Amino acid sequence: MVSNSKTLSRRSVLGSIIATTMFQSLARAQQGNDPASQEPSKVKIRMMFNGQTMAATLYDNASARDLASMLPLSLKIEDYSTNEKITYLPRKLTEAGSGPFKNERPGDLCYYAPWGNLALFHSGYRYSSGLIRLGRFDDGFEPLLMRGEFPLHIERL
Repeated sequence: MVSNSKTLSRRSVLGSIIATTMFQSLARAQQGNDPASQEPSKVKIRMMFNGQTMAATLYDNASARDLASMLPLSLKIEDYSTNEKITYLPRKLTEAGSGPFKNERPGDLCYYAPWGNLALFHSGYRYSSGLIRLGRFDDGFEPLLMRGEFPLHIERL
């Protein structure tokens, strides 16, 4: 009986060590894989309209990856309100990259899930439910200040 007790005790300790090691490894593997990550990825895109070109770096989240998988796209870009241009995608993106964010600023590239459109911000805005930040424009966003509707081409760099 004593040997069975010691064997069970050793197995329990060994099992605990193995489980702890596995869970720590799993936790480390998931770090940096936040579905709503606001960290830049290595994926860059180019948007061209009205003779202007803008480059953006996408964030490392599922919604941004879904957008990249759709490229290249030929769409129409138009003004919406006084702070953004929008373009409608041929299908909705996954909302797996959703989550509240802060530090909103001009130059953000977002997806508005309820309507299925990209929102390209050239002036201040506030986060609202359904808005998913996909990335940021690299070298400014001045072309977005041109008023009007234009054919838009988006491609991966």
